[in-house]
Amino acid sequence: MAQRSNRPGRSSGSPAADSRKDARWTFLSNHSHVLICLHREPDLTLREVAQRVGITERSVQRILGELEEGGYLRRERDGLRNRYRFRTTARLRHPIESHRTIGDLIAMVDPP
Repeated sequence: MAQRSNRPGRSSGSPAADSRKDARWTFLSNHSHVLICLHREPDLTLREVAQRVGITERSVQRILGELEEGGYLRRERDGLRNRYRFRTTARLRHPIESHRTIGDLIAMVDPP
């Protein structure tokens, strides 16, 4: 009997496993995924963002802290919840895309 490998890069033979294999990397970072989720739906909880992005709530907290520290967003209390305001004119960080802004990124993924 042939044994299936669960090692990364090996297919288990099922279509679901093959689609998961293809989803191991993406062109956008978790930082951009968090930003886009909250831009689309500012009332999402951290748990909901984490589920949509596929990371832990703690990772979402860390990412939001980094984005806030970098001046890309401002956190505001709204009752018991936080709301996030994005500085859409802030430039992207990497030299290759630094000629673009957060607003450009959002418009590319979520056109008006």
